[in-house]
Amino acid sequence: MKLKGKVAVVTGASSGMGREIAYVFAKEGAVVYAAARRLEKLEELAEKTKDFEGKIIPVSSNLINQEDAEKLIEYAYSDSGKLDILVNNAGIMDDFSGVGDVNDEMMNKVFDLNVFAPFYTSRKAVNIFLKEGKGVIVNIASIGGLYGARAGAVYTASKHALVGLTKNTGYMYAKKNIRCNAICPGAIETDIGSGEYMKHVNQDGMNTIMANIGGNPRSGSPSEIAEIAVFLASDESSLINGQCLAADAGWTAF
Repeated sequence: MKLKGKVAVVTGASSGMGREIAYVFAKEGAVVYAAARRLEKLEELAEKTKDFEGKIIPVSSNLINQEDAEKLIEYAYSDSGKLDILVNNAGIMDDFSGVGDVNDEMMNKVFDLNVFAPFYTSRKAVNIFLKEGKGVIVNIASIGGLYGARAGAVYTASKHALVGLTKNTGYMYAKKNIRCNAICPGAIETDIGSGEYMKHVNQDGMNTIMANIGGNPRSGSPSEIAEIAVFLASDESSLINGQCLAADAGWTAF
């Protein structure tokens, strides 16, 4: 049990990578406050993991709302009396538009969820970790946060911002026994493609970006990302801090 006795918050836990991370964390013994808007999906996950060493506690939360994001961390801490791990997974894809075609509504929503939500949750969590004397943050970024042509301008900029937040947080609190790392997935088999902005993509932008897809050796699964998250959240990775790990089957090695 790599996470036995640990208390974790996982955002975006109703589907995809977040759901799998919450599932595996509970399997590894953690009490997981699983947050998302779709409470029924979280309740299904809690039922699925009811016989595990750890457990899932469903929390309905709209992470785009600052108050919700902050209350999520406060609730987990007050309810359990401790907090050990925060996984900022919730995110949304853009429509592949270059900067010249970006509309304000999409730009604001993508940044609210991909950048500001993890900023708000991390700020609350770090202040708890400082009181507790330790803590771990795992951000789910993207290879789009490491390179310039894996999505549109908004998503790319948002994930670059999350990478920067990860590195700064890791370094700023390293001497306080607080670690912060990011996983940067490549192509993962999730439902991110069904997001609201992916329903009406910018075809010119998508055609430009997808010209590189032939360099991808294979797609990954949410369970593979979850195992990396367990490692980064556990004491086994105690020397790893401020790092952004590409998990892409070698796509960016080319």
